[in-house]
This record gives sequence, structure tokens and C-alpha cells, in this order.
Amino acid sequence: MTRIRYNIIIIMLLLCFTGIKAQTFTLQGRVTDSEMNPVELATVAVVQQGKMTMTNLKGEFSMKLQSSDSIVVRFSMVGYKTKTRVLRRPKGKQTLLIQLYDDNQLAGVTVTEEKRQMGSTQKLDTKDMKNAPSVTGNAVEEMIQSQAGVSTHSELSSQYNVRGGSFDENSVYINNVEIYRPFLVRSGQQEGLSIINPDMVESVGFSTGGFEAKYGDKMSSVLDIKYKRPKKFEANVSASLLGASAYIGFSTKKISWSNGIRYKTNKYLLGTLETKGEYQPNFLDYQTYLTYEPSDRWSIELLGDISENHYNFYPEDRETRFGTMENVKSFRVYFDGQEKDIFRTYFGSLSITRKFGKNTKLSLSAAAFHTNEQEKYDIQGQYWLTQTETSENLGVGTYMEHARNYLEATVKSAKLTFNHKTKKHDIEAGLTYKIESIKENSKEYEMRDSSGYSIPHTGEDLYMIYSLNARNSLDANRIEAYAQDTWRFTSRGGHTFFTLNYGIRFSHWNFNKESIISPRVSLGIIPAFNHDVTLRFATGIYYQAPFFKELRDTTTVNGITYATLNRDIKSQRSIHFIAGFDYRFKMKNRPYKFTAEAYYKALSNIIPYTVDNLKIVYDASQQCSGHAMGLDLKLYGEFVPGTDSWVSLSLMNTRININGKSIPMPTDQRYALNLFFTDYFPGTTRWRMSLRLAYADGLPFGAPHRSLDTMPFRAPAYKRADIGMSYRLFDNDKRERKSIFKNIWLGVDCLNLLGINNVNSYYWVTDVTNQQYAVPNYLTGRQINVRASFEF
Repeated sequence: MTRIRYNIIIIMLLLCFTGIKAQTFTLQGRVTDSEMNPVELATVAVVQQGKMTMTNLKGEFSMKLQSSDSIVVRFSMVGYKTKTRVLRRPKGKQTLLIQLYDDNQLAGVTVTEEKRQMGSTQKLDTKDMKNAPSVTGNAVEEMIQSQAGVSTHSELSSQYNVRGGSFDENSVYINNVEIYRPFLVRSGQQEGLSIINPDMVESVGFSTGGFEAKYGDKMSSVLDIKYKRPKKFEANVSASLLGASAYIGFSTKKISWSNGIRYKTNKYLLGTLETKGEYQPNFLDYQTYLTYEPSDRWSIELLGDISENHYNFYPEDRETRFGTMENVKSFRVYFDGQEKDIFRTYFGSLSITRKFGKNTKLSLSAAAFHTNEQEKYDIQGQYWLTQTETSENLGVGTYMEHARNYLEATVKSAKLTFNHKTKKHDIEAGLTYKIESIKENSKEYEMRDSSGYSIPHTGEDLYMIYSLNARNSLDANRIEAYAQDTWRFTSRGGHTFFTLNYGIRFSHWNFNKESIISPRVSLGIIPAFNHDVTLRFATGIYYQAPFFKELRDTTTVNGITYATLNRDIKSQRSIHFIAGFDYRFKMKNRPYKFTAEAYYKALSNIIPYTVDNLKIVYDASQQCSGHAMGLDLKLYGEFVPGTDSWVSLSLMNTRININGKSIPMPTDQRYALNLFFTDYFPGTTRWRMSLRLAYADGLPFGAPHRSLDTMPFRAPAYKRADIGMSYRLFDNDKRERKSIFKNIWLGVDCLNLLGINNVNSYYWVTDVTNQQYAVPNYLTGRQINVRASFEF
């Protein structure tokens, strides 16, 4: 009897184990998008069992699970709508084909990754930046300025420095066409509107180094803008004390057309500067983007821009106090004269694309850029520099500044581009031919009289303290070509994902008869040990081919400086070495991303330059070597549920070897800390707060018209805080109610919240003994701006 019971127990245990084994099953399948293309790195998760995997490059997945009455499987990918499937008592092998559809309703984000960043270019989104506090109205550039590795020292300008590079070292593309900016702009007050219209932007790609071969010959960064094709009627109108804008877009089955017009006047803001007077700035810009697809095989794109920028200024007086608590100096000036500047630019491109099947296309595009610029001023100032405590006159005199600068430039280009995609490769090649024509006629001088003596005082001769005469013309042709491939593959086990981009770029310029070859490669890895980690590496040789300003060589004869073009100048070169680390994680069930990037740039053939506000003056008589290295850190995520914020920290060291000395470059910003924070009022999403903070090291500087190796000073740190409050008066995103409005936003901003006097540049006062005093030129003070936005 005992043996019988024992056998029964053994049989029951075997049946139990067999039943347990039968409860496991294999779930496999494929995830595609709406066009049946594989969605790689999509997440497949069964939350109840704590199981998760990711699709491979073919969109396929496989995982073992425990069976039960119902299994809920969740399929998700950033940029797509999440989908779930419920399996009823699954057994054996279960195969699913899942289609994910684009998510056009992503809510309330400021900067969003559409895909995992595997290369050097990060994808940014600016659709909610319009509600952030803004001085320039250039939402894209203001967001770029707060990224890791990027710096700026003027809230009036949309220009930025990237990892020790100058303003001229940044490439900007709109719909694959390289964009140029005016040449004669020397201050943020003159700059006006950026060519990038934020109302028309669909996507933004930004790289701080190690970028692909398809991007042009610049050494520091690439900003890649894609304008959107509206899928239905959409429009918005915005207005503030600093300007206004309007946008309208619509589409049919074959045509999509978007138009944007902007007006800006920073007269209200310039009233906070210490130089008082009558400011009359007016900046106007119109852009259009038209696409026509007569069939599935053909598409035509037209992009156009007209920009009319006027800056008129009638100064009256200025008083600046500077120094320390124990040593306060006062600089007072009374002015006569005026400044009148015009920057008129036209840009247009036409592209025709022929598709050969689903994955192959050939594009032919033509583009033209034309700028006509005038800078004219005659300003006389009578100044007193005094020691406040003793009323002692340190410098008394008169100065006269005169300029008649004219520049006309035209750049025409034709480009042929080939694209072919396979399951693992994205192959791209291009050939560009450019025709460049630039004419310059510049005359500038500055007369300085101190205590009855003309400076510089020799006792025998009469010289201006500064005088420039330049009449140059440039007519040249440039040929550019590139080829690159993006190869996606996995390890043998399929658990480690690799993305390898490799390419080569060639350029020849007939002006200096120089040919340059630029190989570039980058590798992205998602390791098997943690799919939330991404490792990135990049290297390459990057050339900065001379354009115009880099060619200008100056020679001084009898106190007059003459500018001529140096035909022997060579392209500046930078070799990039970059290592990056990305880590995605969740805290309190909210997504975050931490990014770290270390870089080293070996510089050679560098053309020395000095920076005064936005004006860069090159010394084309010599070229030298140097380096830039640093570490960029960024934490991005939902600090507050439903909103995106970020904080970035950059550490950098730059050196340049010139005249036997090793000195910091003019853009040597040793540290920079930026914060962008958004929040909603408790209990409501109608009220939104945006806070922007910047704290950056000051830049090296020295007396004007001196060589770069005599810049012993460093400006104070740049510190700024802007805060904005927005109220959503009308919310009808889903159009559940009949109304002509989609959204109505009302806002108020406090610009320069803490009222900090940031130094932008210096005015130098010279007395008869040739002693010089650096008088700071301060930027804008605290100001209130109100705005309203209506979306249709």
C-alpha cells in the first residue's frame, strides 16, 4: 500500500512539472511602421512578468514567457503611438505582426528625441519654444545657445560659439541648402531676424562636432533645419512688444504650401542700454516653402526668403560707472551724428527629385543667395573720464567715428544628390558646384583728441588712431563632392546594436588653387549588457575653407590700414576626437536622459582673429596651431510631470600658439552652466512657467588694433536669468468644439530678471600719455515683455 501511494505521488509530481513546462511559450514577430518598414529598437514588454526586449534592425523580436489566462504585450517606440495586444491562453509559438503609427499628438515637450541618437547629430524639437521668454525672437538659436558645448555672451544676437570655434565656423542648412548670413553686422543691435523661421520648422538636427561627410567645410558645428509640409490648413498669429509674426499653411493631394512673415523692432529693448538716443530698428522677413508632387515618382520643392533689415540710430548721451567699490570711475559722453545701416538679403532654392522605387532617389537642386549691405555712420562724442571719489579728470577729449562700408555678395550653386537605402545601409553621395562673387568698398576712420592732442601724438605728424581703406573683389568657383554610408548591424547574438557612419568629402577652390580631402567616421553602440546605454565615438578631419573675411590681409602704411585679399591662405584644419555616453533612466516613473561627451580638437593652419561684439577681424598674414578640449554634460527629462527641462555644464580649455607664445583663443570659455526649466501651476495645465538661466565664463580681450598675443585681460562672467509666464486662454486641440481658434496663449516675460549688467565689449579711452582705460559696454537691463499667440 505504501509503494502504491509512493508511485501515485511520483506520477502527480511528474504531471505537475510537465504542466509547468507546458505553461511556457515563445512570442515572436515583427514590428513595422504604417508603410511596412521595420521599426528598429522598438520596445516589446510584458509588464506583469517583468520581461522586455527590443526589435533588431529588421524589426523582429523573440522572447520566452509564462502562459496564463491573458497576457498583455506592449509595443512602444518614441515618435509612434503605443500599441497593446492581449493573448488568451497562449501556447507553443505565437507570431505577431504589429504596425505602429506616427504619433502626431505628442504633448508639451520642448526638446524630444525622435530616435535613439546613434551618431553625432541630436534631434531637437522647438514647437513649444514660442512660449519661452525670448529677446531676439529667434527660438531655434536661443535653444541651441543653451545646449552643452555652446556659448553666447549677447542676448541681442542669435550667433553662438561651439567648443572654442568662432561664429564663422558654424554651418546652417535649411532643406539641405547651405545658408549664409550678412557680412557687415558688427553688433547684436544691427542683427535683426535670423533666417530660420520657427513657425515653419518641422525638425532640427544639431551637431557640436564629429558630423557626417555630407555637411560642408566648417570646423565647429552643423545646424540642420527641415521645414514642414502642412498636411491640412493651419495658421497662427503672434504679437509682442518686440515684434509680430504670422504663418499660414495648407495642402491638397499634390501641393503643400507654407508662408511666414515676421516683423521685429527692438526699440523698446534698446531703451535699457546706457547709450541713450533715438533707436529706429526695423526688421522684416518673408519666407515661402512650396512642394508639388505630380506623381509618386516626381517631387518639386521651392524655398524663398526676402529679408529687409534697417538699423537707424541717433545717439544723445551716455554715462557709465565702472570699477570697484573703492575705485569708481565715471565715463560720460555727449553725442552728435547718426548711424544708418541696411542689410538686404534674398535667398531661393529649387529642387527636383526623381524616385526610382521606394528606396532610391536622385535630386537636382539650384540655389542662390544675394546680399546688399550698407553701413554708414558719422558720430562725434565729447567725453569725460573722471575718478568719482576725487572728481579728477583722467581723460577729456573728443572722438569722431566715420564709416562708409558697402558690400555686395552673390553665391550661386547647383547640387546633385543620390540616396539609396537597403535593410542595413543608407548610402548618400553628392556633387556641388558654386559660383561666388563678392565686392567690397570700405572706408573707416576714428579720430581721437585728448586734452588738445590728437592721438597718437608724435609731436610731428598727424595720424588717425585708426583708419581703414579696402576695395576688394572676389570671383571664384568651388567644387565639392562627398560620399557616405550609414551601416546598421548587430552582433552574432543580435543583442548588441551598431551604427557605423563613414564617408569622405572633397573640395577644390580655384581662388587659392587648393584641394582638400576630409575623411570622417562615427560609431554608435547599444551594448548587450544594458539597452538603456548608448556609446558614441567619432573622429575625422574637418577643414574650414576660406570664404572672404578670412582672406582679408591688412597692411598699415603712414597710419592708414589697407585690406587686400591673400591668395596664399590655406584652409584651417581641425581633427576631431569625440567619445560620448548616453544613459536613459526613469525616476518616479518619469523619463530622463543623461549625456556626457569628451572631445579633443587638434587645430592647425588657424588664422588668428580678434572679436569685438559680433565683428571678427582676421590676421591673414599668418597661420598657427593650437587645440580645444573639454567635457560637456547634460541632464534632460521631466523634472516636473508633463514638462521637459534640462541642465547643461560645459568645461573647456583652448590654446593657440602665436609669435612664440601659447595663449587662450578669443573664444576660450572655461566653463558654462545653462538651465531651462518648465513647470505648470498645481492643479492646472493652463498656466505655464519657463525659466532660462545662464552662467558663463568671460572671454579674453585686449586693447583694439593690437595683435592677438597682447590680450591679457578677461571679461567678467556672463550671468542672466529670464522668466516667462504663459496662460492658455483657449484650448481646443482636438477640435471637439466648433471654433476658429485652436489655441490662444497670453504671456508676460521678465527679461534679465536680476537686472545684471553684463559686459558685451569695451570702449577704450586713451589719454595724452598713451595710457588706456577700458570702459565696459553693458548689455540690456531688466525689461517686461507681453505677448499673445493665436493658433487657427
